[in-house]
Amino acid sequence: MYINKAILFGNLTRDPELRALPSGMNVCNFSLATNRVYKDRDGKKQEQTDFHNVVVFGRQADTVNQYLKKGSSAYVEGRIQTRSWDDKTSGEKKYRTEVVAETVQFGPRSSGTGGGGRKQDDAGATDEAPMSGGAGIEYPKDDINPDDIPF
Repeated sequence: MYINKAILFGNLTRDPELRALPSGMNVCNFSLATNRVYKDRDGKKQEQTDFHNVVVFGRQADTVNQYLKKGSSAYVEGRIQTRSWDDKTSGEKKYRTEVVAETVQFGPRSSGTGGGGRKQDDAGATDEAPMSGGAGIEYPKDDINPDDIPF
């Protein structure tokens, strides 16, 4: 059995580009930057940034193009693929390695873009807003007593 799985969480380095294939299916391309922090041999903290090309197809391509922009954070799951083609101008063979996304989830938005984080009303009171995916779920405000759980 073989496994080809990529899992990334990072920030878009440019706005997504939406195009249509000859078949009519939409395809969206964007680049995602991920950071890695580590200590070098001398014990100094180092940071390395990697850039990943991501491709999304179909309806999800439309959604990515509509809601994500440069600087947005995104979680991507997919497979790694390398394409090759002959460059028309130089005649050289070109290669591009990219993640073909199966799932794209939007990360938390900063308070300046209107999503997630804390909301503040006119009186100055704050209210915690869901970051993602939890809309419509009411969580208890009190601690849960383990003795109340029926299993």
